[in-house]
Amino acid sequence: MNAIADLISSPAAWAALLTLVVMEVVLGIDNLLFISILSNKLPVEQRARVRRIGISLALVLRLVLLSMIAWLVGLTAPVIDLGLVGAAGPHGEPTFETAFSARDLILIAGGLFLVWKATKEIHHTMDADHDAPEGGAAGQAVMSVGSAIVQILLLDMVFSIDSILTAVGMTDELPIMVTAVILAVGVMLLAADPLANFIGKNPTVVMLALSFLLMIGLVLIADGFGVHVPKGYIYAAMAFSALVETLNIVSRRRKARGSGHAASSRDG
Repeated sequence: MNAIADLISSPAAWAALLTLVVMEVVLGIDNLLFISILSNKLPVEQRARVRRIGISLALVLRLVLLSMIAWLVGLTAPVIDLGLVGAAGPHGEPTFETAFSARDLILIAGGLFLVWKATKEIHHTMDADHDAPEGGAAGQAVMSVGSAIVQILLLDMVFSIDSILTAVGMTDELPIMVTAVILAVGVMLLAADPLANFIGKNPTVVMLALSFLLMIGLVLIADGFGVHVPKGYIYAAMAFSALVETLNIVSRRRKARGSGHAASSRDG
């Protein structure tokens, strides 16, 4: 109890909590995008429930991993060494890893799955002859609830490991990590329905979100091979693309409204 009281009264602990919450929310965007896009492939009446299940699974996985920090940190130890020498960098160092940890293998597998899934959904979105499900837009694929939950669970695991390893690298205090994870997942839960509805109502946003997932999958694969792409660059590119698409949506709506007023004037 004294330790918790000391944390509550410590400005440094509050600063660490705030920083970690922001970091966890940013890292959770990838997870939330995947859940939103996948849930939109379901019948309308099942989407919100599946999103809540997916985000709840993300919370459970993160809390379980936090309770197994010693095991989780051990995932960074090499388990496979190919014994190869990567291409030399400017100082003679290898530009990619040839010894892989369990974390590396999980990231590579998750990245490959994300690339495959995003590519498949882009194909469905571009296929104009693909039948549209009830309550969905043309080009959307249909799947069962069980299939959606299994896929969400697989990606939850990948994103949770990445998220918790980031948290472990930022603070040693378990109460701060648990609080940050719960708050971040709470934000995800609040944002899930509005984000999914917005994506579902704007077909161009669907393509943009799938492109984000494709990029995130490639970054996960690169990270697994030891090529670390700064996350700030990735999220800055995503934010800029989202801003441009928002301007396009506003422009299209204003043009449509102007066309509607012009048609009304002619009719009158």
